[in-house]
Amino acid sequence: MHDFDKLWNYNEPGETEQKFRDVLANTNAQEKPEYALELRTQIARTLSLQQKFEDAHKLLDQVDSELKPEYPIARIRHMLERGRTFNSSGKKEESIPLFLEAWELGLQAKADFYAVDAAHMLGIAAQQDQQLLWNEKAMNLAENSPDKRAQGWLGSLYNNIGWTYHDMQEYDQALEIFLKAQGWREAHEQVRETQIAKWCVARTHRSLGHVDKALEIQYDLEKEMQTVGQDEDGYVLEEIAECLTLQGKPQEAASYFMKAWTILSQDIWLKQNEAERLNRLKKLGSIKP
Repeated sequence: MHDFDKLWNYNEPGETEQKFRDVLANTNAQEKPEYALELRTQIARTLSLQQKFEDAHKLLDQVDSELKPEYPIARIRHMLERGRTFNSSGKKEESIPLFLEAWELGLQAKADFYAVDAAHMLGIAAQQDQQLLWNEKAMNLAENSPDKRAQGWLGSLYNNIGWTYHDMQEYDQALEIFLKAQGWREAHEQVRETQIAKWCVARTHRSLGHVDKALEIQYDLEKEMQTVGQDEDGYVLEEIAECLTLQGKPQEAASYFMKAWTILSQDIWLKQNEAERLNRLKKLGSIKP
């Protein structure tokens, strides 16, 4: 694993970009050409996460012009980041061929970590009837790979597969896989990821009509986060409000809807893609006693 990959903080892409640029400035690209190219693909990823899609593509164009056959991992990572940039900018159709080629090259190079990454991205970008297939391919490779990094994908894959089942309204299967994800996260002592897994379990209980159980889990999450001094989570607050509404408690729900709106309305992606959802939160949060 390249040392620069340890610097990733996906919640702070601007900060990560600067760290990567500092490493690049101190890297002799002539001595480590593939290393430098890989690093630049990750700088492109930080740009994409900051919605700077044109800048990301320009940097990836530069990397593409310098790729050579003897740099297979850099080529795979270039394809992955080009595909992610297309996908994040709403051009899923253009991302799919890139992820497919990254998958095939990853298998050929026995680079299981990147092959799993490609399949997991196809599980997101492919047509809905193909998403489960790709997520399961990624899961099978990760579960059977000797590469510890490839195995590290399993928590995310279980999450993705759970949501694919949920989107298909196969809620019992979704709950089963979300519980598997929770167990995996807990076994690996991943605190924040475990909280997200619990949220997914609760959300699926709501879809199954188990409103009391769903609310119990969300309240426990709210309390857990308060106890350890974490910031309030807008998604937890939103789910508490939804459950209270289903229990016929609109006024209790209102304060949670408003707190959820206050937090989630600051999210750039939600503002661009879920404006109706945010407007609903604000409206339901404005209910007066």
